[in-house]
Amino acid sequence: MKNDIVLFGVQGSGKGTQAKRLAEEFGYEIFEAGGELRKIVSSGSELGQTVKSYIEAGNLVPHEIIMQVVREAIEGRDSDTSILFDGIPRDADQQIEFEKIMKDVGRSVICIQIKLEDDEAVRRILGRAEKEGRADDADEEVIKKRIDTFHGKTVPAIAKYADKGLLRVVDGDGTVDEVYERLKTAIIQTS
Repeated sequence: MKNDIVLFGVQGSGKGTQAKRLAEEFGYEIFEAGGELRKIVSSGSELGQTVKSYIEAGNLVPHEIIMQVVREAIEGRDSDTSILFDGIPRDADQQIEFEKIMKDVGRSVICIQIKLEDDEAVRRILGRAEKEGRADDADEEVIKKRIDTFHGKTVPAIAKYADKGLLRVVDGDGTVDEVYERLKTAIIQTS
């Protein structure tokens, strides 16, 4: 069995696009936190109803519930299926719980960070907003706030994986294809 992969990257790094390509070529199932939350809501389960109530009220889904969704999603997948995690863990608290879940179910993980300079990330996001008409990506202050959150919350979790020797860093500068080739190399080296 291949290692599961946690893909990290600041907004604008192309993480979502690259995750889809990697999943297609290497046979990973993508775990994307937002998508999993939507799946749980549409299942109509008790957990789904709880998640729905938070979302409809405009509140963030609490950490404990997110991690319950993560656990159910991982336990619900075949052990032969390798998972590519996108958007989890987002911070050190999630990381601790995530590692516990992975250990409980006997899965191992390697992390890959798509590294991109902040000013390039802002440029890409603004360009994407213009091209795709995404209003949530058109405000530079909001973008910078999201990038600051990534540095403040997610980067410390990434550093913990680096300390354990579980992190590969890939240069996110260049074309989609150039970055993809670097990611492929990183994955092949971890297999």
